[in-house]
Amino acid sequence: MGENEANLPNTALQGKKMAYQKVNADRRAPGHSQYLDNDDLQATALDLEWDMEKELEEPGFDQFQLDSAENQNLENSETADLNLDPIQPATSPKGRFQRLQEESDYVTHYTRSAPKSNPCNFCRLLKIFCTAIILFISGILIGYYTHKNCSSNATSSGTLDLQLYQEILKTIQAEDIRKSFRNLVQLYKSENDIEISKKIKTQWTSLGLEDVQFVNYSVLLNLPGTSPSSVTLSSSGQCFHPNGQPCSEEARQHSSQDLLYSYAAYSASGTLKAEVIDVSYGNADDLNRIKKMKNVTNQIALLKLGKLPLLYKLSLLEKAGFGGVLLYIDPCDLPKTANLSYDTFMVSLNPGGDPSTPGYPSIVVPLLHFLGIQKTDGSFRQNRSNLTSLLVQPISASLVAKLISSPKDRITHSACSPLELPNNEERIVSMQIQTVTKFETVTNVVGYLKGSTSPDRYIIVGSRHHTAYSYNGQEWASSTAIITAFIRALMLRVKRGWRPDRTIVFCSWGGTAFGNIGSYEWGEDFKKVLQKNVVAYVSLHSPVSGNSSLYSVASPSLQQLVAEKNNFNCSRRGQCPETNISSVQMQDDADYFINHLGVPAVRFTYEDIKALEGPSFLSEGFFPKRATKIEEMDPFFNLHETITKLSGEVILQIANEPVLPFNALDIALEVQNSLKGDQPNTPQLLALASRLRESAELFQSDEMRPANDPKERAPIRVRMLNEVLQDMEKSFLVQRTPPGFYRNILYHLDGKTSQFSILLEAWEHCKSLASNETLQEALSEVLNSINAAQVYFKAGLDVFESVLVGKN
Repeated sequence: MGENEANLPNTALQGKKMAYQKVNADRRAPGHSQYLDNDDLQATALDLEWDMEKELEEPGFDQFQLDSAENQNLENSETADLNLDPIQPATSPKGRFQRLQEESDYVTHYTRSAPKSNPCNFCRLLKIFCTAIILFISGILIGYYTHKNCSSNATSSGTLDLQLYQEILKTIQAEDIRKSFRNLVQLYKSENDIEISKKIKTQWTSLGLEDVQFVNYSVLLNLPGTSPSSVTLSSSGQCFHPNGQPCSEEARQHSSQDLLYSYAAYSASGTLKAEVIDVSYGNADDLNRIKKMKNVTNQIALLKLGKLPLLYKLSLLEKAGFGGVLLYIDPCDLPKTANLSYDTFMVSLNPGGDPSTPGYPSIVVPLLHFLGIQKTDGSFRQNRSNLTSLLVQPISASLVAKLISSPKDRITHSACSPLELPNNEERIVSMQIQTVTKFETVTNVVGYLKGSTSPDRYIIVGSRHHTAYSYNGQEWASSTAIITAFIRALMLRVKRGWRPDRTIVFCSWGGTAFGNIGSYEWGEDFKKVLQKNVVAYVSLHSPVSGNSSLYSVASPSLQQLVAEKNNFNCSRRGQCPETNISSVQMQDDADYFINHLGVPAVRFTYEDIKALEGPSFLSEGFFPKRATKIEEMDPFFNLHETITKLSGEVILQIANEPVLPFNALDIALEVQNSLKGDQPNTPQLLALASRLRESAELFQSDEMRPANDPKERAPIRVRMLNEVLQDMEKSFLVQRTPPGFYRNILYHLDGKTSQFSILLEAWEHCKSLASNETLQEALSEVLNSINAAQVYFKAGLDVFESVLVGKN
């Protein structure tokens, strides 16, 4: 600035000299050197003053204003552009020129050094230059180390989290799981779940889990009668129990629990005498073929379990006019290691929850004593002792063989021949079913580990405990032992001061065998809270059902995370088979959370590879197990340890990652894959699916990647992003589905089909009917779901854009 002023035209210079002289005249001390009155010296002094001001660096100096007369007209535009206003010494604490005059040391120094002004200028310039170089280098070093620290923090943050997870999980030991399992099996013969529930609650509380409580519901259960059901051949008069053993008075009086519980819960009861008609797996094609050959009204269908949901097949049989069903599992559909020919099984015809309170919880409300009533049901109860007009009876394969009257061995050349009843032969049987309905208490055990930063966001971890007497006596114990092992490992870390960011809710469900009653009632009870707050559901329903293959079921948005955990696990074990992950319907307590809340879910299970290759939905049958069976499959409980650690790492990552580890793009890709094939009427759906993918890609690239960068993790932005991620699947909940089909259309019937389940069923239905109304309804449901998801992603992008624009 000093150099600019030195080069000003004479007019400007005169203005400066006038201003300077005015101040100087007021402050000049007697005996001052005459050099100070010289005009040339004044100009030199002006330059020096501006140089010195750079070193003084007082805050008030950068706020000065030149104070020339406001109405002075400058003669050229260059002077006007510089905006040389009148100098007012009062603008700063001490006027620019006034300060120089007040500091007598400066004047003395100046008068002595005037003849050597050039060397002094050089020294000052050198000092300024050196200072600038030092500041510049310091800035580079600070920036470098700051960037290095940020980068290392970003990297180490993920590394530290993984190390933390591994420290928690390494405390999980197979031997501890085996001990817990054996302790639970000791309660195997308990006739209700009260003792088991108490055991679980006591154990979880002793481990340090917070607020462990019982949540009870009074529900309508359909239980077997006092004597087992029977099937009598009219031709010979022979009577058989469901397991194929002949009826006898001794068997009736001393019926085992296994024999009594060979029944279909919520079936119609009574007696029916009719012809047995083989309908194979009972799909639409099978029924169309049969109806062309025979009159099926009020007849008894011989039906195989598997391939399609049982409730769907029963609805087709009921609509066709059948009066009863003999249900069995073909040995050819089972692994060779499973010999269940003489084993009985149980099924439930309940789609979910308490049948007497469909869609709302069965709450018991105490009333005032002066009403004369101690307590009453707070919920309205519907009279629904049976959920179908069909008499349904599960029977063993050995009894089917007796009905077929085929003594020859059906195993030829290592190939299994499916059971079939000859069409040209008539079999008349009489089936008798006796059941009892009554209200019982179903107990859930629920415990909480509160989150530190987002306690209002829940990860639900679900296991189950024994409720159906002798059924699944091992699997529930296996499930409970695993969830307890994870709680133990987690609470060891919590006691050292750590907490997850989000709340983890541990649930042991009751009433699972009767139609996931405990989980449905709890979900309906807290629906408003859960709809908003639940982030994910991790199922431990049947952790070990075989020992040959790790099988994972996961929502599309979680499949990438599950694949990472599978690969990491197999790399540690040195065995990396092909990753087996799919989004298929699960017969477990995740049902309510997937189909009514749209919550992403995941489940790890060890299966028999042959069972995976066989028909789906065989797990709808509950077989009684011997207590040693689980230990035969996993004698050292290493598989249990693996399931616990895999599930635990997924739980920890979902509960602790700042950004939920969900993949939006995988949902769009799943939708596109579900529309592949030669089915008609899909061009509009494909076009809409393409737009959904574009929106998901934008969301993934513009929001997910920046949000995963710690430098860009603005809390409000991360919170908004997580809210979008946790609700992605809600768009795919449809209102109308066939019985037994998931309302969440992202899940398929089995791993062999990739198309939308409701579209597959509608296409099959359309083949047998002249009207395509069902198909149009299904297409409309899928179309609306895809469109809702696309609008949802687009709205999320718009909101983020508005927030970012507002901040800028």
